[in-house]
Amino acid sequence: MRGRGSVWGEGHGTVGTVMAVAADRFTLKTELGETYTIFYSVNTHFMKQPAGPRRKPGDSSSSEQNFQRTPPVVIKAAEIHVGDAIAAGGEVDTSAHTVGAITVMLIDPERAKEMRAMEANYGKTWLMGRITAVDLDNARVTLEGGPDKASHIFSADENTTFRKRRDPITLGDIKPGDMVRVEGAVKTGVFLATTVSVMGPPPNGAQGRRSDAAPQQP
Repeated sequence: MRGRGSVWGEGHGTVGTVMAVAADRFTLKTELGETYTIFYSVNTHFMKQPAGPRRKPGDSSSSEQNFQRTPPVVIKAAEIHVGDAIAAGGEVDTSAHTVGAITVMLIDPERAKEMRAMEANYGKTWLMGRITAVDLDNARVTLEGGPDKASHIFSADENTTFRKRRDPITLGDIKPGDMVRVEGAVKTGVFLATTVSVMGPPPNGAQGRRSDAAPQQP
């Protein structure tokens, strides 16, 4: 959920499942298994995500432009409960695992269901985490991530595409410490990557912020 983020990259917030609720905070578990404390105040904006796009009245076509989106609904903090999926935006302290929330979005249950299904496919159709080792000779990379924060290995071949943000890169450009998202599939017991995306620092030199937004459905 995300984790980073956008379930899991660099940004200004985090996404996950509410594990505990208190008077001024939520305890959140991200898709990577990390625990974040989301602090909120009277200045925090709480919203509920709409169920999704609706077809414009009188229009039966399936074109995307013929759908209209419902704006978020303003809610109260008390309407968020344990087990809900939320996205919190604000000041992120990655070392303390806290977010000073400016906005908190209660995610639509159907979208949350998709996110949890995505989480269940971790290690099967996608990976995300921080690189711990790169074996260039065997084209294998080890990362740490997932709900269990365990080590996972993926391999690359001549068909694997590597990118850092919008720029094409190679396997040799990936270094320990990089945060990556990997798409692919398990073949003969090994996760073979089709695309590897390195999530670089935010633009304009912004540092120290991270996002756990829901990943795109493969």
